[in-house]
Amino acid sequence: MSGKKLELAPDRFFDPDPAQRRLAVELYEAAAEMPLICPHGHVDPTLLSDPEASFGSPTQLLIIPDHYVFRMLYSQGIALESLGVPRIDGGEVETDHRKIWQIFADNFWLFRGTPSGIWLTEELVNVFGVNEKLTGESAQRIYDQIAEKLATPEFKPRALFERFNIEVLCTTDGATDPLDHHKAIKASGWGGDVRPTFRPDAVVNMMMAGWRENIDALSKISGVDIGSYGAYIEALENRRAYFKEMGASATDHAAILATTAELSMAEADTIFQNALRGAITPEDSNRFGAHMIMEFARMSIEDGLVMQFHVGSMRNHNPVVADRFGADKGCDIPVRSEFTNNLRPLLNEYGNDPRLTLIAFTLDESTYARELAVLAGHYPALRIGPPWWFHDSINGMRRYFDQVMETAGLYNTVGFNDDTRAFPSIPARHDVWRRASADWLAGLVVRGMIDMGDAREMVIDMVYRLAKRAYKL
Repeated sequence: MSGKKLELAPDRFFDPDPAQRRLAVELYEAAAEMPLICPHGHVDPTLLSDPEASFGSPTQLLIIPDHYVFRMLYSQGIALESLGVPRIDGGEVETDHRKIWQIFADNFWLFRGTPSGIWLTEELVNVFGVNEKLTGESAQRIYDQIAEKLATPEFKPRALFERFNIEVLCTTDGATDPLDHHKAIKASGWGGDVRPTFRPDAVVNMMMAGWRENIDALSKISGVDIGSYGAYIEALENRRAYFKEMGASATDHAAILATTAELSMAEADTIFQNALRGAITPEDSNRFGAHMIMEFARMSIEDGLVMQFHVGSMRNHNPVVADRFGADKGCDIPVRSEFTNNLRPLLNEYGNDPRLTLIAFTLDESTYARELAVLAGHYPALRIGPPWWFHDSINGMRRYFDQVMETAGLYNTVGFNDDTRAFPSIPARHDVWRRASADWLAGLVVRGMIDMGDAREMVIDMVYRLAKRAYKL
């Protein structure tokens, strides 16, 4: 027995105007087979360090680790325990993966018209060959179909990496990570290009739980006795050098606000010493964080690592979920951002230096045209990252194109990154960007703003060359 047929429209996401749609299809076809450049994301490198690694069950792959999925289900009153999401305290959660999958399938209609629904549907069709809609009735048949494929060599992570035509994939790794899995990838002789990215938030944010222990870990792994601010900087520079040796081309930094400010060495050391004694205040922690963003810009000029700055996400907004299940469980909520004044100290100091590439991401779309596009259209060091988190969608991309490109210009943006933990969603996410890009460019052609020759060049830039160039890959 089979359910309702599942098909993907070949010209999906394109404008209904026939002239624009025809050109969009032509441009998309020119870009659709380009290799994938994945310069920022959260794929676990353990998947690729062991040639025999597998994704586990369909539930382990598509539901339990993906906060895009269980965030929607939680919003409808479905307990995370029932979805198998592990609790910090080791409390009881559902372990029957078929039951979890059934809950997911019973409620898959909730994802209609959402980016997650688009990605998941494309994964089902193009990755796993599913040809019927996922419903409560079809749930177990589709589970069996996916599970059978996941058990084959063709569906091991490395095999899918090659099938997806990924040219390079960058992970995100804490400053104290020994990068053992990246070492294993290099030592294995496998040809996949997988690189770490330096993410120091856990040793910068003094209000973060475990900050003092993280400093001890930084001291141990760097070999630097961190008893002062100067030693702290030395340890960070030590780790950056190691990450670069292991292939890293970028760093990543998160902040609620884009505040930057320069402290004197004495001020920074006083705050750091207070934090070591456990006598830090939120105000001083914020001042120190703003100062460190400037310090990381200085380091990037010196060591050449591209600097990513993700601004505007209030993490773990729901303490009930965060306290029970931990961080990154779908509780990020955007806040208003301001860049013109907040970035000015950094840009005045380093923004005119072409050795720095600072890629700014925002969850506050109101800043695109008013601030970021104008700033990136002037300062040589600044670039605008692609639509992020809640705006990684068809309409989010369209708004981005409309608000950023006229002022900043295409070549002050950096193409696309998938920013995902969900490995099999990578080609689906890139495909949405490719279709949105082709459609936007087709709109420029039909309006006489560019010709098709320009559009053909620009679409390859948008899906491939911009990211490769910006991230030095």
